[in-house]
Amino acid sequence: MELPRRVLVIGVRRTGRAVARVLAARGCAVRATDAQPATALGIDPADLPGVELRLGDETPALLDDVDVVVPSPGVPRRAPLLLEAVRRGIPVWAEVELAFRLLVCPVIGITGTNGKSTTTTLVGRALSRAGQRIFTGGNLGTPLILAVDERPAVAVTEVSSFQLEWVERFRPRIGCLLNITPDHLDRHADFAEYHAAKARLFTAQHPQDWAVLNRDDPECIALSGRCVARVLSFGTGPTDAGAMLADGAVVVRLPGLAEERYDLGRTRLAGRHNTENILAAALTARLAGAPPAAVQDAIDSVEPLPHRLALVAERGGVRWYDDSKATNVGATVKSLQSFGEPVVLLAGGVDKGGDYAPLAAAAHGRVRRVLVFGAARERLATALDAAGVAVERVADLPAAVGAAAVVARPGDVVLLAPACSSFDMFTDYAARGRAFRAAVEGLR
Repeated sequence: MELPRRVLVIGVRRTGRAVARVLAARGCAVRATDAQPATALGIDPADLPGVELRLGDETPALLDDVDVVVPSPGVPRRAPLLLEAVRRGIPVWAEVELAFRLLVCPVIGITGTNGKSTTTTLVGRALSRAGQRIFTGGNLGTPLILAVDERPAVAVTEVSSFQLEWVERFRPRIGCLLNITPDHLDRHADFAEYHAAKARLFTAQHPQDWAVLNRDDPECIALSGRCVARVLSFGTGPTDAGAMLADGAVVVRLPGLAEERYDLGRTRLAGRHNTENILAAALTARLAGAPPAAVQDAIDSVEPLPHRLALVAERGGVRWYDDSKATNVGATVKSLQSFGEPVVLLAGGVDKGGDYAPLAAAAHGRVRRVLVFGAARERLATALDAAGVAVERVADLPAAVGAAAVVARPGDVVLLAPACSSFDMFTDYAARGRAFRAAVEGLR
């Protein structure tokens, strides 16, 4: 592709810095802006050679003489600079859009409300086990733009709704949609807008590409009629083509090939939601060319990602689990469904605009008590109270851990699955998970 001559990068954290460096190294005139000063961002301007840094400047003049704008995923679609760029007719490209235009390898794109990182990791591991040079990243951690210099055979990338807002030609050879439940409604205008952003994963696909959809999720499978690509589905029930669960094993049926079975007896991934992730990953990896043995090896060897239903401790017959990555209602519901034992649930943080009624329904009869904290405490408590779920308001996460230690009985599970983002008290979900572990380890 012919590179744009002048680019404005909005947001100078991990993704923005990666974009700026890659473009500047290729001779583009890069201007980068962020509302935060360099000290708050933790950067040294000398680390971005050839980049014109305009920190603390959000004036429309930043757009003068710019050919393309690349916003970081954290920049809202309705940010003034983006609205002004659209008004002026300046193209706005997500980082994944820019990366796709520069890459010369096939891309596998994986999105969904929950399970993206685990599924992306599984697919990347299966392909790597087959001996290919694979890039695995995206919203998972390493920006896709960095794959441009790595020159992999295949790029496996997790894609968020924020990234999909600004794609045009982004075309995954295999696009996988895991699930769609309300999330990020503090950023998207409503569920319909969020749903439409997820569906953009498939809009640029060709008829020879693949769309992998969750047939157990009505919002997902409803997209099958709109996909230009060939569609295969995964789900727990039987199917003639795709992936299913049978007798405790994953069964994959690909067109023209014999049925394949993958054992789940050695996997370290716990919970029903991870079974769905494995179904999706096995089907996607096989479509991408990973041999069956490599897929089985990935299922057997992959470790649970941090803060995703991770066992922290067992004390006095009570098991403590960190699922801090459960930052929305759908994730918390699936987390709860992973346990047959009584649960003491720790929930709260920043409200994301969703409905807590599904959480209250899932908690009823399953949860001994919910300990709520943070900015969303009152909304959570109101919804849980209305469903007849025992709820207790506490000041913060350490107080919730202390209260849980009093309430929990031998055989119970104490589960941190907040159903909210962490930004009222923590820098991110990982910091929240670490604080939970520290509080549990500090119990006497």
